[in-house]
Amino acid sequence: MDLEKFQKDVCVMTEKLSVNLQKKDLPKLNYVKQQLIEMYQKNLVKINHSVLELICASNLISRGYNVQVEKDISEILVCDIFAKKGGGNTIVEIETGFTPPEHAMDTINYFTARIMSKIARYSQHCSKFSLASPATGILPIPKIFLFPPSARKKGDVQKVKNLCDRYYKNPPIEYDDILNAHLHSIYLINIDGGFVKELDPQGYVDLTNDLLSRSEIDY
Repeated sequence: MDLEKFQKDVCVMTEKLSVNLQKKDLPKLNYVKQQLIEMYQKNLVKINHSVLELICASNLISRGYNVQVEKDISEILVCDIFAKKGGGNTIVEIETGFTPPEHAMDTINYFTARIMSKIARYSQHCSKFSLASPATGILPIPKIFLFPPSARKKGDVQKVKNLCDRYYKNPPIEYDDILNAHLHSIYLINIDGGFVKELDPQGYVDLTNDLLSRSEIDY
């Protein structure tokens, strides 16, 4: 671990993000920064993920939320960002697209199952659940989560469960968790610029499909 380098990097990013916050909100962002430094000392976070958390936290703070990072929300789940405002709360999970070596031969299925499992598991614990990703990557958002639970077909829910069951067995993703899961929005994180763009799930799917269709590669 290089604590001095980590502290320098998060302080530089915090300073950059502070420009867009009101003075009264600066302690909230500094609180998040301090949380990350303390977690780094315990070897619980890495700098690349921490910078993404800071940027998302800054966006939520600017909208009146109080933010915590790496918060326990159940016996088995720790969320990246937990934010509260009034009587509501929101969870943001950041996805970088990393795939462990053991899934080098089934990367797409593994990544898709991970996205599905996060939506199903984390959205139970908040009024709004969002995914976030650097603008350099594309998240495979299953179309089933674009529809309300009442419009989801039993066969489609089962297909999601079958894929999740390949990778998540202890504990498994329950059928009802998939049926009732909700996805509020997608955050696209511009790391260099230090800001996020929030899109509704349908808008995100439309945008990514359009980008892929314009590529020279046939997907």
